[in-house]
Amino acid sequence: MPTSTAPTSVGPRGDLSNYTNLLIEPPDHAVGRSRGGLTTKIHALCDAKMRPLVMLLGTGQGGDSPMFPEVMASLRVPRRGKGRPRTKPDRTMADKAYASKANRKLLRDRGIEAVIPEKSDHIANRKRLGQKGGRPPTFDTEA
Repeated sequence: MPTSTAPTSVGPRGDLSNYTNLLIEPPDHAVGRSRGGLTTKIHALCDAKMRPLVMLLGTGQGGDSPMFPEVMASLRVPRRGKGRPRTKPDRTMADKAYASKANRKLLRDRGIEAVIPEKSDHIANRKRLGQKGGRPPTFDTEA
């Protein structure tokens, strides 16, 4: 019978698993582990002329929607002269990743117009429910 010359070590090999055993990052770290390795996301809030007003780092495996309240809470636009900084934009434009009910409610409660397209699965669920599905959210196509 031939004997195997392969190593018999059962210890860990390579890097830690990056999907099933996610490491818990301290709150002051922005580097997160995802399937592609260590990644980060930059969440930005810009004015109408696309000048950045808020930039926050988030973990790469984290979704966009959970960062929305933190990005909105970080908005501070100083006024010319005296007065407290402005914290409420006239409208917020975002992609479908921010189309959750919670984000729309946050904007509605603060009196901010939401220009966020509706996800196709949200449309299908609303239509499936018929009258109980409610009205579709407003969407200003010109904005």
